[in-house]
Amino acid sequence: MTRLGFLLARTLRREAPLAALSVPQAALLADLAGRSVALVGNARSLAGTRHGAAIDGHDLVVRINRAPMPAAQSHGTRTDWLALATALPAADRARLHPGRYLWMSHKRKRLDWETATSPGFYLHPLADYAGLKARLGAQPTTGAMLIELFARSDLSRLSLFGFDFFASLSLSGRRTAEQVPHDFSAEAQFVADLMARDSRISRVI
Repeated sequence: MTRLGFLLARTLRREAPLAALSVPQAALLADLAGRSVALVGNARSLAGTRHGAAIDGHDLVVRINRAPMPAAQSHGTRTDWLALATALPAADRARLHPGRYLWMSHKRKRLDWETATSPGFYLHPLADYAGLKARLGAQPTTGAMLIELFARSDLSRLSLFGFDFFASLSLSGRRTAEQVPHDFSAEAQFVADLMARDSRISRVI
């Protein structure tokens, strides 16, 4: 696809050409098989921990959006995959330098050419987003979509760092829970239910 073709598909909301840029979901899930995964959220509370070495000790480290990393001791240093629901400034792209981008947002107009044409690019299906939205009764966060997606893989372990469901707000902004379109109570219950059924998943406090 040419850059012009991409811009037209994005503007006109033509899903098929955009989806053609993505690796199949089955291929993404296959890449997780047998691996330990650290999924790092952006809760402010993570900055007060010493989980950095544990995060980097996983086979795969996945971060979200601009992925603030105040210190290596709390957040680690690696970013293998970066999951996005917003545009990524050039400085953050250079700082994080992930090996793979995952576009999780249903808002395709925010997707940029550099991300969409990067190696291993993954575009999260709109049907998956809609299904989780219906289950939660609100727009799911990027973190919730990733947890639901990764739980469907054959990974060996999924450790959730920096997930307190907005109790300490987010390192990436100043908005309160009332100012974002998510139901954090519903997401907390969703994750708790998932952990009760799947011993591979744990939340690190």
